[in-house]
Amino acid sequence: MRKLRTKRAVIATALALAAVLGAGGWATGTQTALTGPPPGSAAWTADTAFGLHLPDPATTAPAQAAAFFAGLTPAQQEALAARHPLVVGNLDGAPVRLRYHANSLALAAERDRELARTTDPALTPQDHQAARTRVERYRTLLDGGRQILAFDPRGRGQVAEVFGDLATAPRSAVIVPGSDIDLLTFDRATEPYGTPAGMARALHRATDGRTAVIAWAGYTTPVGVGVDAATEDLARAGADRLTRLLDGLAVSTSPQAPATVFCHSYGSVVCGLARPTPARASALVVLGSPGMGVGSAADLDPGVPLWATARNDSDWIGNVPNVRFLGLGHGADPTDPGFGARPLPSAGSRGHTGYFAPGTASLAAYAAIALGK
Repeated sequence: MRKLRTKRAVIATALALAAVLGAGGWATGTQTALTGPPPGSAAWTADTAFGLHLPDPATTAPAQAAAFFAGLTPAQQEALAARHPLVVGNLDGAPVRLRYHANSLALAAERDRELARTTDPALTPQDHQAARTRVERYRTLLDGGRQILAFDPRGRGQVAEVFGDLATAPRSAVIVPGSDIDLLTFDRATEPYGTPAGMARALHRATDGRTAVIAWAGYTTPVGVGVDAATEDLARAGADRLTRLLDGLAVSTSPQAPATVFCHSYGSVVCGLARPTPARASALVVLGSPGMGVGSAADLDPGVPLWATARNDSDWIGNVPNVRFLGLGHGADPTDPGFGARPLPSAGSRGHTGYFAPGTASLAAYAAIALGK
């Protein structure tokens, strides 16, 4: 009997992987998670120009970072942002407004660097085109006073943007995206409600601006559907980064309650492995989820309500069997009544990325939860 159960588990795992492959094709290669301190940290810790002992970003908790900046004058804060924009702009716990300013400086510097690469004779035409693409992305992020909470140009690039005012909004929310999201795909006009920026805009509007929403592309996501999407290595690294983000929000903003965290697709695995506490999150909401990397809601903190959005009929994620075996798959279906999550409607939504579209029952429910109703 035991051998039979093992055989069935192997078959189920194979079927799950086949379903993933059939949904979008095998992704070649794997991604290496971007971990560790922000770029430029070595220069930051070595800087003695102001007679200050600058805290090591690799070991400094967000609360410690907040205390450090609170002890500086505004002029000292501005000077450090100008000298080390990539550190200040990515340091959870640093003042939010200072991070916006630092990231605008970092974006401008990277735009100029990529602009020089567009005509560098030592580079290939493909390199020139890639540089032009990045120049355009940096230009759009610099336009219109956008509030960039994090920016890291390394690898595929990472970015986080705030919609609303984190200092005055009574509530806040974080959007955690799934596969194929990075600096270039963070915000797309062709898919206005299927990217983290589009989801955040929609939720901010649906709450009449009473919720400040963070579109967070702050971890290395899988590319395509393949080994990375079927395993949890990237999600574990993302969970650590999400925890730091939430800890940073707790000490650098003043909403009435911790953020509500919305977890889309593979992002729900990140949220499940992060297991946020009530001090970090008011609620978790999953949508288009392949599983959360846990057996049931009982494996999460009982003080953080968990909501699961009913899958619409055109969401391909429903074709992925909910198994977890030999490192493949993400476990039980959060929409299954036995999982223990609170159900949410999805009427009017279409496809895997349509849950935040205006007029859907899901967006209306998300707005109510974000507002604490």
